[in-house]
Amino acid sequence: MKDWLTFVALNVVTIIHIMALLVVAFGTIQAFALCLRSMVNPSGARLFDAGYVQYARWLIAGLTFQLAADIVAPSWESIGQLAAIAVIRAFVSYFLERDMATHERQERQERTPSP
Repeated sequence: MKDWLTFVALNVVTIIHIMALLVVAFGTIQAFALCLRSMVNPSGARLFDAGYVQYARWLIAGLTFQLAADIVAPSWESIGQLAAIAVIRAFVSYFLERDMATHERQERQERTPSP
Protein backbone atom coordinates (compact mmCIF):
# COMPACT_ATOMS: atom_id res chain seq x y z
CA MET A 1 0.00 0.00 0.00
CA LYS A 2 2.82 2.41 0.89
CA ASP A 3 4.56 1.73 -2.43
CA TRP A 4 1.33 2.42 -4.30
CA LEU A 5 0.80 5.72 -2.44
CA THR A 6 4.39 6.77 -3.16
CA PHE A 7 3.91 5.97 -6.84
CA VAL A 8 0.67 7.98 -7.00
CA ALA A 9 2.16 10.92 -5.07
CA LEU A 10 5.19 11.13 -7.34
CA ASN A 11 3.00 11.07 -10.43
CA VAL A 12 0.67 13.71 -8.99
CA VAL A 13 3.68 15.92 -8.21
CA THR A 14 4.93 15.51 -11.78
CA ILE A 15 1.51 16.42 -13.19
CA ILE A 16 1.28 19.52 -10.98
CA HIS A 17 4.78 20.61 -12.05
CA ILE A 18 3.71 20.24 -15.69
CA MET A 19 0.59 22.31 -14.96
CA ALA A 20 2.73 25.03 -13.36
CA LEU A 21 5.05 25.04 -16.36
CA LEU A 22 2.12 25.33 -18.76
CA VAL A 23 0.59 28.21 -16.82
CA VAL A 24 3.88 30.15 -16.75
CA ALA A 25 4.63 29.35 -20.40
CA PHE A 26 1.16 30.43 -21.57
CA GLY A 27 1.34 33.62 -19.50
CA THR A 28 4.80 34.41 -20.86
CA ILE A 29 3.70 33.94 -24.46
CA GLN A 30 0.65 36.10 -23.86
CA ALA A 31 2.73 38.82 -22.17
CA PHE A 32 5.23 38.76 -25.03
CA ALA A 33 2.42 39.21 -27.56
CA LEU A 34 0.99 42.11 -25.52
CA CYS A 35 4.42 43.75 -25.37
CA LEU A 36 4.75 43.54 -29.14
CA ARG A 37 1.25 44.97 -29.61
CA SER A 38 1.96 47.79 -27.17
CA MET A 39 5.03 48.80 -29.19
CA VAL A 40 3.01 49.39 -32.35
CA ASN A 41 -0.19 50.66 -30.72
CA PRO A 42 -0.56 54.42 -30.14
CA SER A 43 -2.02 53.79 -26.67
CA GLY A 44 0.72 51.27 -25.95
CA ALA A 45 1.55 52.44 -22.43
CA ARG A 46 -1.90 51.56 -21.12
CA LEU A 47 -1.85 48.23 -22.95
CA PHE A 48 1.61 47.48 -21.55
CA ASP A 49 0.48 48.26 -17.99
CA ALA A 50 -2.53 45.98 -18.34
CA GLY A 51 -0.31 43.26 -19.78
CA TYR A 52 2.13 43.61 -16.91
CA VAL A 53 -0.63 43.12 -14.33
CA GLN A 54 -2.05 40.18 -16.25
CA TYR A 55 1.39 38.56 -16.55
CA ALA A 56 1.96 38.92 -12.82
CA ARG A 57 -1.32 37.08 -12.25
CA TRP A 58 -0.12 34.21 -14.46
CA LEU A 59 3.15 34.05 -12.51
CA ILE A 60 1.31 33.93 -9.20
CA ALA A 61 -0.87 31.12 -10.54
CA GLY A 62 2.23 29.20 -11.64
CA LEU A 63 3.89 29.73 -8.27
CA THR A 64 0.73 28.52 -6.54
CA PHE A 65 0.82 25.29 -8.54
CA GLN A 66 4.52 24.92 -7.76
CA LEU A 67 3.71 25.41 -4.08
CA ALA A 68 1.02 22.72 -4.29
CA ALA A 69 3.45 20.27 -5.88
CA ASP A 70 5.96 20.78 -3.09
CA ILE A 71 3.30 20.25 -0.43
CA VAL A 72 2.31 16.85 -1.85
CA ALA A 73 5.74 15.24 -1.53
CA PRO A 74 7.59 16.85 1.36
CA SER A 75 11.27 16.12 1.80
CA TRP A 76 13.80 18.42 3.42
CA GLU A 77 14.82 19.70 0.01
CA SER A 78 11.22 20.30 -1.06
CA ILE A 79 10.42 21.97 2.27
CA GLY A 80 13.22 24.47 1.56
CA GLN A 81 11.84 25.00 -1.95
CA LEU A 82 8.36 25.35 -0.49
CA ALA A 83 9.53 28.11 1.85
CA ALA A 84 11.34 29.93 -0.96
CA ILE A 85 8.33 29.70 -3.26
CA ALA A 86 6.01 30.90 -0.50
CA VAL A 87 8.21 33.95 0.14
CA ILE A 88 8.50 34.74 -3.57
CA ARG A 89 4.75 34.34 -4.02
CA ALA A 90 4.06 36.65 -1.08
CA PHE A 91 6.33 39.37 -2.51
CA VAL A 92 4.87 39.04 -6.01
CA SER A 93 1.32 39.12 -4.61
CA TYR A 94 2.07 42.23 -2.57
CA PHE A 95 3.57 44.13 -5.48
CA LEU A 96 0.85 42.91 -7.86
CA GLU A 97 -1.88 44.16 -5.53
CA ARG A 98 -0.11 47.51 -5.27
CA ASP A 99 0.31 47.78 -9.03
CA MET A 100 -3.29 46.76 -9.67
CA ALA A 101 -4.55 49.42 -7.28
CA THR A 102 -2.39 52.04 -9.03
CA HIS A 103 -3.59 50.85 -12.44
CA GLU A 104 -7.26 50.99 -11.36
CA ARG A 105 -6.77 54.46 -9.88
CA GLN A 106 -5.25 55.68 -13.15
CA GLU A 107 -8.10 54.19 -15.16
CA ARG A 108 -10.68 55.89 -12.92
CA GLN A 109 -8.89 59.23 -13.33
CA GLU A 110 -8.84 58.83 -17.12
CA ARG A 111 -12.57 58.04 -17.22
CA THR A 112 -13.55 60.88 -14.91
CA PRO A 113 -14.08 64.09 -16.89
CA SER A 114 -12.11 67.03 -15.56
CA PRO A 115 -14.08 70.27 -14.92
